[in-house]
Amino acid sequence: MATETNGVLQNMRQYIDIGANLTDPMFRGFYHGKQSHADDFDEVVKRAIQQGVRKMLVTGSNLTESESAMQLARLHQKLLYATVGVHPCHSLEVENNLDPAKYLQDLEDLALKGKREGTVMAFGEIGLDYARLHYAPADIQRKYFIKQLDIAERLDLPLFLHSRDCAVDFEAILVPRLPKLPKRGVVHSFTGTIEEMQSLVALGFSIGVNGCSLKTEENLEVVKAIPLDKIMLETDAPWCEIRPSHASSKFLKANNEHDELPPSVKKEKFVMGTMVRGRCEPCTISQVASVVAALKGVTLEDLCETAWKNCVTMFGFDEEL
Repeated sequence: MATETNGVLQNMRQYIDIGANLTDPMFRGFYHGKQSHADDFDEVVKRAIQQGVRKMLVTGSNLTESESAMQLARLHQKLLYATVGVHPCHSLEVENNLDPAKYLQDLEDLALKGKREGTVMAFGEIGLDYARLHYAPADIQRKYFIKQLDIAERLDLPLFLHSRDCAVDFEAILVPRLPKLPKRGVVHSFTGTIEEMQSLVALGFSIGVNGCSLKTEENLEVVKAIPLDKIMLETDAPWCEIRPSHASSKFLKANNEHDELPPSVKKEKFVMGTMVRGRCEPCTISQVASVVAALKGVTLEDLCETAWKNCVTMFGFDEEL
């Protein structure tokens, strides 16, 4: 891809981060309810832009976060966009609400409003997570996955899906709905098996890859097998960074192509302009891209261009920057 600066065309890698939890308090300096450093949200956004991130989907995990994500999208038009939905780990929040039906109606109304105004590009994060049943039991997760798919059929938006250790139930619920979900969507932060990935791809879904998708050698084999036209890149910030202990880290050490990131410090030693150690940011999408390109045996530029096209095609982003 190329950009024009002072009339001169320059090559620049451009990214769309399809999963950034920018409503998380960490980006305002709060950790576990306590403020550890100054609000550096604007610096986080600036670093992302400097690294080539041109679009970000801000994840909505419940009604409140979805509203906050939409507000961020209004404040940062053409850069930030929102998803609206209830994450499976938040499904008890709906079940225990005084009026669950109203909660779901409010969710649908919010998504429709965001779709009309151009701030909402996907419905989610919805799905199942059997790895964290301490947040919500499986039957409650299934109940609200089904109810949110009812909403999805009326919205006609791509889905932003979560699937963790639940492949059989996930597909059993999802597959009968597919005729009424023509825009399909993306299964983000994918950590499943090759067979699970291939099944989802055969159903028409794209696969979101971040640091959590690149932890083990088995994970790397899965990413290697994802068709290029089904890959999307993400960070899931502030989670899912690539850590030195991850199988993918060896590619970062061996490959100098990915752009240099700013220095990081512990939150207790925070200085404005530095990254916070252990807090993933959208700017680190360049690391995810570098690993994926190496695994796929393609240039970083070709991977970025393909991932960009995949996202624009699915979500309908305006390519004007």
